[in-house]
Amino acid sequence: MKNLVNKIFASKFWWLLLLVILFAFNYFASTFHARFDLTKEKRYTLSKATKDLLKNLDEEVEIDVFLKGEFPAGFKKLANSTAEFLGLLKDRNSSKIHFRFISPQDEMEGTTKIYADSLISLGAVPINLTVQKKASESSNIIFPVALLTYKGKQTLVNLYPGASGRISQDEINSAEALMEFQFAKALDKLSKDKKTGIAYSIGNGEPVDGRTYDLVQTLGEDYDFKILDINAQPRIPDGVDVLLIVKPTTTFSEDEKVKIDQFVMHGGKLLCFIDNLIAEQDSLSMKPETIAFDRNLNLTDLFFRYGCRINTDLVMDLQCDLIPFVVGGTMDNPQMEFLHWNYFPILSPVNSNGKSMGYVASRFANSIDTIQVEGIKKQPLLVTSPNSRVISTPALISLNENKNVPEDENFKKNAIPVAMMLEGKFTSLYRNRISKAQQDSLASYGLIYKPNSIENKIIVVGDGDILLNDFIPGNENGQPEPLPMGWNKYTYTEYRKQSDFGKYFIPVANRDFLQNCLDELVNNPDITETKNKDIILRLIDSKKVKEQKTTWQFINIVIPVMLVLLFGWIYQQVRKRKYAA
Repeated sequence: MKNLVNKIFASKFWWLLLLVILFAFNYFASTFHARFDLTKEKRYTLSKATKDLLKNLDEEVEIDVFLKGEFPAGFKKLANSTAEFLGLLKDRNSSKIHFRFISPQDEMEGTTKIYADSLISLGAVPINLTVQKKASESSNIIFPVALLTYKGKQTLVNLYPGASGRISQDEINSAEALMEFQFAKALDKLSKDKKTGIAYSIGNGEPVDGRTYDLVQTLGEDYDFKILDINAQPRIPDGVDVLLIVKPTTTFSEDEKVKIDQFVMHGGKLLCFIDNLIAEQDSLSMKPETIAFDRNLNLTDLFFRYGCRINTDLVMDLQCDLIPFVVGGTMDNPQMEFLHWNYFPILSPVNSNGKSMGYVASRFANSIDTIQVEGIKKQPLLVTSPNSRVISTPALISLNENKNVPEDENFKKNAIPVAMMLEGKFTSLYRNRISKAQQDSLASYGLIYKPNSIENKIIVVGDGDILLNDFIPGNENGQPEPLPMGWNKYTYTEYRKQSDFGKYFIPVANRDFLQNCLDELVNNPDITETKNKDIILRLIDSKKVKEQKTTWQFINIVIPVMLVLLFGWIYQQVRKRKYAA
């Protein structure tokens, strides 16, 4: 009897111990989270910069993702990847990160407006797709964006930075790779109390008309954007982090160059989009040919000292934009046709951080050479295709060139640089040559002359038209409609109608290139580094699938069934032998 009691007690004790262990395990599992990222590219591991941002959040972050609804498979995958990534953020700071998925067609809380209208007003660009729904074709408007709200401020995160509306596996994969950068950049922006100051330089013939509409709209929201006449200012004022010079047309004086030079020496960032030659498409509207010649901007020695030279030449490329040409008909009824125009090269981004960016459209671009300067690193940002060439000045530009197909053997150069980033400690152009009067003048305005800079960056681009926008006829009132920068006014309407011409159209990403330049110059370098994250696209080898289809069907279907039957037979044989006696 005593032995029986001991057995019952021991049995209850072990069951109780097991329950306690199980309860403790579940408690710790629900309280402490841990995951092991076994992927080669560390897909599910956040960078230190992102972790620091999440750790330093003072208030809650509300994230609304507008990827809810019936989507094509590519966007469903993107929605799932977004949910997984936001789950990583929430795991790092569950009390501060809150997210939800919303349909753009849902009504906003407390109003009769739908979210789609609000997103468009915030600058979101919808993608219009035609998808199949239950055998009936319908138009589906997709907003691949997320809206972040923090400390009463809001910003959009573009979840699909693909250059075209055509979904491809490569673009979806690239969007997933960029996701951490997009969210980290948005959180960093909302966390800052002060916006980065960007000054648009005028006073040397820079455009100030409607052609800068998209430029002003793009920079006005995220930056403290202002217009600065460097002629009227004794120095570039404090609060300006980036000096933006776009397509100047008149000569820079030595006083202006001193101001620019000392701005760089004191740590200011310089972003220049320069047309070194006078070559405009408007000139060809009056006569079929024009001569491109030097603008004489007087900036060559400044850039030379910093480590590069904008050449007085024109880049021609077989990968280029299209413009309409008269190919027949009569004077009253001319026959027009879109033809490639080699003077409008479509440039490719080559920096590692721009791997997902689309092409950049340019017009009458100049090539850039680098100069050997000690301590200065050079990184090309935009280059031509493998089928390009340069022509030196004075260059005759003629519409008659398109009467004949360009000879490919003339277009043999590859990757001609058109944009260059310079990084290092720059030396002043006026070192050992600035006068005492100039130094005193600078000192009177609180600026001490410096012969060398701290670690700094400069970006020089050999085309000013990259940041300018065209116009197309607008509504019935005749108001012109501005296009995004770099888009072709002749082909934009055709592409938007999704005509057959759209098959041959290369969407451009000039706005993205501008944003990338500013990211390189002024953003947290640790956050910018997250752009380098790469997600390897592991596709199934269709050839092997076809060849080995039967083998893998046998392995995955027949063998498991056979194993179950085998273990069942073995189990029965063991039971028979055990109970045979």
